[in-house]
Formats: sequence, structure tokens, C-alpha cells
Amino acid sequence: MKLLKYLPLLLLLTSANLFAQNYTAQIEKFREDYKSDFLQEKNSPLKQEDLQYLRFYDADSSYRVRAAAQILTAAPTFIMPVFSGTGREYAPYALLNFKLKGKSMQLTVYRSLALAKIPSYKDYLLLLFTDETNGKTTYGGGRYIDMREGDFINGTVVIDFNKAYNPYCAFSGGYSCPKPPDENHLDCEILAGEKMFAKAH
Repeated sequence: MKLLKYLPLLLLLTSANLFAQNYTAQIEKFREDYKSDFLQEKNSPLKQEDLQYLRFYDADSSYRVRAAAQILTAAPTFIMPVFSGTGREYAPYALLNFKLKGKSMQLTVYRSLALAKIPSYKDYLLLLFTDETNGKTTYGGGRYIDMREGDFINGTVVIDFNKAYNPYCAFSGGYSCPKPPDENHLDCEILAGEKMFAKAH
């Protein structure tokens, strides 16, 4: 009888443990694919010997949140500044409202007009953000999270900060990386995703 009494709790703990293991495996797979992309992209700033200097926070599912998404159908386009070179034309796609660690936050996700003309990227969206780790444990210029239109379901979308990655500018000069807009600064530390590159350039 005592076993039956505690069985629901044991099942709950087992389920949570399995979720944590599966989630960690998913993030590890995402990061392995991320590393492989550097070796396949002809304009990549990194070679095989550079991959050992990539650093990441441990996977943490508390940084995976569901946001309410307000699609911005008539938002005007604008030139988003880049770290070097000429700015690129973007349009705000959606306003995302969510809670992280009990705190209400807001970010805007954007569409690149240039990429939208390429069939394989026509539904591609970019979430750029800065936070209080920049210049300390993460790249000073902020980080990116890729999204697709299909990720938006019933007015919501999942933001997984464990998938936040560095722009090419974090690894080498000469790249025109979009600069996260001021309104996409999070007044907290996002201790998830990619850390600062551990090799000087």
C-alpha cells in the first residue's frame, strides 16, 4: 500500500528525468549539426581545427519558453544596421511576449527581405537579442535564434534560448552581421546557448 501511495510521485520524477535526458540529447544533436554547418558553408569563418574553441552553456529546459505571438501584418520595413558594411532591409514579423524566470519579457522577430526572395528561405525568420551576459560570458554583439513561419501555431511560438548562436562576426572580421535592435535587449542574464568563442581573432 505504501508503494501505491508514492507511485504517482515516482512516475512523475521518472518522467521528468526522462524529459531532461531527451532534451539534453536534442540540444547536443542541434549543436553537432551547428558545428557541421561550419564545415559545409563555403563562406564559413571556421575550419575543423577551430571547432574545439566553441563553447556552450549546459542545456537547461527552463530557458525554453512558449511566447504569445502577435503577427505584425502591416509593419514597415527598415534598414537594420550591421557590425560592418551596409545595412540590410528587414521587416518586423511578430511581437513575442513571454515569461522567463517569472519575469515578463518582450522580443521582436524579423524577416530578411533579401532571404525572402530565395525559395528555400522564404519562410525564414530571425530573432536577434542582447542580454546582460554580452561581453562577459557571451559575444558582445548579441546572439541569434533561427525561426520559421511554421513554428508559429495558434498564436504562440516556442523560444529556445539553448539554441541561441553567435553571428559570424563573433569569429572573424569582414562579415556583415545584423545588429540586434535596442528594443531586443533583455535586462537579465540569458545563461543558455552559445558562449564567447574561446579563440582570439
